Amino acid sequence: MTAPPIKPQTLKGFRDYLPPAAMAREELLEAARRVFRSYGFSPIDTPALEYSEIILGKGGDESDKQLFRFTDQGDRDVALRFDLTVPFARFAAQHFNDLGMPFKRYHTGTVWRAEKPQKGRFREFMQCDFDTIGTDSNAADIETLLVIHDLLMAVGFERFTIRVNNRMILNGLLAQLGLADRAVGVLRALDKLHKIGPAGVISEMTDRVGATATQASQVLELAGISGPPKDLLLRLGTLLQKSDQGTAGVEKLAELFDVAHVAGIPAERLQLDVSIARGLDYYTGTIYETVLDDRPEFGSVCSGGRYDDLAGLFTNQRLPGVGASLGLDRLLAALEDLGRVPATSTPAPVFIVLFSAARLGEYARIGRMLRTAGIFAELFPEARPVGKQLKYADRKGFRVALIAGDDEFAAGQWQVKDLRQGGQERVVEGELVATIQRILATS
Repeated sequence: MTAPPIKPQTLKGFRDYLPPAAMAREELLEAARRVFRSYGFSPIDTPALEYSEIILGKGGDESDKQLFRFTDQGDRDVALRFDLTVPFARFAAQHFNDLGMPFKRYHTGTVWRAEKPQKGRFREFMQCDFDTIGTDSNAADIETLLVIHDLLMAVGFERFTIRVNNRMILNGLLAQLGLADRAVGVLRALDKLHKIGPAGVISEMTDRVGATATQASQVLELAGISGPPKDLLLRLGTLLQKSDQGTAGVEKLAELFDVAHVAGIPAERLQLDVSIARGLDYYTGTIYETVLDDRPEFGSVCSGGRYDDLAGLFTNQRLPGVGASLGLDRLLAALEDLGRVPATSTPAPVFIVLFSAARLGEYARIGRMLRTAGIFAELFPEARPVGKQLKYADRKGFRVALIAGDDEFAAGQWQVKDLRQGGQERVVEGELVATIQRILATS
């Protein structure tokens, strides 16, 4: 056998999705959409390509370095979106008169970042965003927290921690340390704390940002303070009592924790973490990161924050916003690592054996009857030996197989085989739907 002319392979940092993973991702998306809609968020969509000037400089130098940027056939300078927030800011500014404010949207779409691939992190991945724009009310920030919590529950996780902070607190602390003019660089370095460690952060702050070693150490000392939220907020309030910005940040977080408690968010799932900075430059207020307790090495699986000035780059109309992004592919990688992605590669639980090609119409009819009843079913296209067809069904992960030959048709019956438990029974056609529903209910 000669070698194929082109070697089939995927680019580094990209991945193919075989049916089990693709179906699991679709289920995650469907669960997320239900949560978004339950809070009144509406769907939108934007192009994958934007003019480079729309995207450049919005997330910071690191994001600019990770852009897939090129000149298209029309000699336009374009780039693939690196997130869904910047395109949304452009979208809101462009369609402001048609939206009505405040406007709540959700958006699922692929984004691209030319960063170093690692476990659970790819160069092409899907984001699942939700945002409220057109209001600076802290109620929108608090609702963002509630949505994040409900999202993680809806996609099947119970052990997770939502870490929150506020950029106003960080900026207030930096101002008191004499680093207000270097805040962007300091916060970018601080955002890498969990990646490069304290020594790496200090090195970046001193070598690249221009902070002194004493200032860098003080930043890490302040970022490292911890404790119960109420105690920590009291301590921060004392530290920032001379900073109007910092005091406002403390007050907003205090309200967030109070409302979360009243709304029933378990205290163990919510943490105030002063070290959280979020590396994107456009954040201005409350920020969020969500970590899976059983797989913290995957990093944040749902992150975001308040961005009051981003849309102002595209319009004179003030459009403050807040939102977050669910990392679908990172979550999926975590589910795969936890062994929680079923091996099944078919969305249809019922397999119909094509026993006799002469009775194709009868098999097609029974398939339509099941689908009308809400039971997905696949009919095998060839009249192969039954054993080979059942082997195919078992490999694909079907739950139930239906078999009928001349004797069964003459008696108006079907053989119903439970492919998981191994049992088999004869059922008259009128009881077929109920029998299958009973078997599927035990899976």
